[in-house]
Amino acid sequence: MSRIKKQRMQINTAGHLEKARFIPSPNCDERPPECAISLLVIHNISLPPDEFGGNGVIELFTNQLDPEAHSYYQSLRDLKVSSHFFIRRDGEIIQFVPCTLRAWHAGVSCWQGKDRCNDFSIGIELEGSDALPFEPIQYDRLIALTSALLKTYPITDIAGHADIAPARKTDPGPYFDWERYRQGLSCLTSEPASHPDNYSEPVKTKFR
Repeated sequence: MSRIKKQRMQINTAGHLEKARFIPSPNCDERPPECAISLLVIHNISLPPDEFGGNGVIELFTNQLDPEAHSYYQSLRDLKVSSHFFIRRDGEIIQFVPCTLRAWHAGVSCWQGKDRCNDFSIGIELEGSDALPFEPIQYDRLIALTSALLKTYPITDIAGHADIAPARKTDPGPYFDWERYRQGLSCLTSEPASHPDNYSEPVKTKFR
């Protein structure tokens, strides 16, 4: 757990993860007035499917994906999507949308009777697929990022994309280790730490 201790992260008042690479996506807009951020949604993505390390995800989220570059990309033509964060296989975190804005990651979705999950959620994409395990460093980064988000926003629930859109989605998939995520987060959030100016006392967060 000592490695996780060194990975403390902080979200600033503008909704940016400090020291993370920021690549702005045009696929975002304002959240509805007085709509609190209460849900964290975990996804997986790889472009082309099951291939890692390229720029396909970045190009998709910035509307620069060439539909002729791969046969699969034809199905993504004119798709306008984004996520707040993307965690690569090597642990790099890229932010595309400030947390204060609404990223377009959830699509048609519902959580605990509330539709339009984009309105009240933050989306985190892990570079991966339903067919392969995720890398240990991805869990480390995800846990540290989640801890920072829980200290900044009144997030009450953490779910997978499949949980909010079960008829359409399967991610983060069968290889995502929810128990590892839960235990790592429990260890990190139980440690004392200094807090940012926009710190809010974490509420009791429920996992899927």
